[in-house]
Formats: sequence, C-alpha cells, structure tokens
Amino acid sequence: MAGGNWTRVSEFTLMSFSSLPTEIQSLLFLVFLIIYLVTLMGNGLILLVTWADPVLHSPMYFFLRNLSFLEICFNLVAVPKMLATLIAQDTTISFLGCATQMYFFFFFGVSECFLLATMAYDRYVAICSPLHYPVIMSTRTCAKLAAASWFPGVPVATVQTTWLFSFPFCGTNKVNHFFCDSPPVLRLVCADTALFEVYAIVGTILVIMLPCLLILCSYTRIAAAILKIPSAKGKHKAFSTCSSHLLVVSLFYVSLSLTYFRPKSNNSPESKKVLSLSYTVVTPMLNPIIYSLRNNEVKNALGRTFCKILSLRNCIP
Repeated sequence: MAGGNWTRVSEFTLMSFSSLPTEIQSLLFLVFLIIYLVTLMGNGLILLVTWADPVLHSPMYFFLRNLSFLEICFNLVAVPKMLATLIAQDTTISFLGCATQMYFFFFFGVSECFLLATMAYDRYVAICSPLHYPVIMSTRTCAKLAAASWFPGVPVATVQTTWLFSFPFCGTNKVNHFFCDSPPVLRLVCADTALFEVYAIVGTILVIMLPCLLILCSYTRIAAAILKIPSAKGKHKAFSTCSSHLLVVSLFYVSLSLTYFRPKSNNSPESKKVLSLSYTVVTPMLNPIIYSLRNNEVKNALGRTFCKILSLRNCIP
C-alpha cells in the first residue's frame, strides 16, 4: 500500500461500542461513570490520607501516593472520552488529540510498570533488611526511585507516538477502539510499517517483562526470608505487608498480558476492547479498595482523617 493514494487526516472517529444497541450503550455509560467516580474518589482519598496523616509518612506510602496519582492520570486519559462517545455520540477526536491521548497512555502505562517494580523493591528491603530499611530507603533515595519509575515513560511514549503519527493515513479514519491505542491506529496507516511493528513488539516485551522480572526477583527473596521466620504470627505479619501490592501487581500484569500477548487468531477487536477495560477502568478502581480493605494502617488513617475533617471526638488514636 506504500504507493497508494493518501490524504492528510485531520481527525479520527472512535468506534468505541457503537455496534451495541443504544440501550446497552446507555447502561454502559452509567456503569462506567460510577466506576470512574469511584476511581477518582478512592485514589483521591489515598492521596489525601497518605499526605495528611503523619503515621503514613513512610516509603511504602510515599510510593502508594505516587501510584494513586498515576492511576488518576491514567484514568483521565481514556475514560472521559469513552463516556462522551457512549452518552453524546461524540466519537470524533482530532489528529493532535489522538496523538496526545496515545502519548499519555504510553507514558502512564510504562511508568506504572516501573513504579510497581519499585514498590516491590521497597517491600524486599523492608522484609529482608528491616534494620537497615530507614537508611536504605531514605527520603532522598525514595525521590530518586520515584523519578526513575516515571522517567522511562517519556522516551517510550515520545518515540512510539511520534513515529506512528509520522506515517501517512489513507482510506477510513475509523479507530476500532474506545481510545487511540497503537494497534487499531496502526491499521489505518498506508505505508510499510514492518520496522515499526518490530520496535513495538520488542518495546512492549521489554517494558512489561523487565519490571515483571524485577518484581519476581524481589518476591522470590521475600518468600525465602518469610519462610525463615520461625513463628506463624511473624510469617503472617511479614506477608501482610506485601499482600496488597502482590494482588495489585497480579491484576495489572494479567490484564496486560491477556491484551498484548494473545495470539492474533484469538485477538478480535471486540475482545481487545473488553480486555482493555480491565486495566484502563477496572484496575484503577480496585487498587485503592485493595489497599484500604487489606491494610489496617490505611483504614485507621482514613478514620482519623474523617474525624479531623468532621471535628469528631473519640477518633482512632
């Protein structure tokens, strides 16, 4: 198709869930709107309580605060536009808007992969070197680790987005997805994309697998350390400090793997939309719930914060 006719594309049309009846789209709008509001409120509460409560001024909650902020930003990339396509049938998105959406999708997605690996390292130091933990995970070190987690998203997002949108587009401008993800936009290109596709595959594998390997190494060492603890109570206490993070990691990586590493024969556009909902809509909502319900320190801090806001007596000490 490299020699075919092509025109300058000024906007794209997001197909979203347009194949579904209007009644179903209205129901989806209501469901996704509730999830969206719960996500913003839940992660916002985590940000507030970990910043306001001195008990939670530790490296673990510093990284949790980063994760909650990232989840809010990640949610804002795709969900508002998806809601607009469902309720107002506002399916058009400008060329620049599509490129911007894709850039921040890659930026926040890559950053989350590395931030989860950093959080695993924090749990490794806390469990395997508890006496040296305050020294190793100093405020300065935590800031450097957080910056190192956010930085890889910049080159990945810049290269992939700039390269993809430098191609000519021809024929239809309909993106068969609810946001501007790379594979559906790539299908609209009328040029040789073989080199880009190789880069995209290698880049995806590295971005997903490298942090995943770091997480596996951390938890292998953590498991070995926990098994050496003589008492059952001690083992349970050590495991409880990392169980929330382990559950969040599992949800995130399972959904990513099912979306991007499935065989093409099983990877229809509709199934990919459903799978994409898991890490763009569902996981950001579940993360604050997991950390709130499975963490007594967060639950107690939430109680103290609400007591202060409402000026109630008999607050949790």
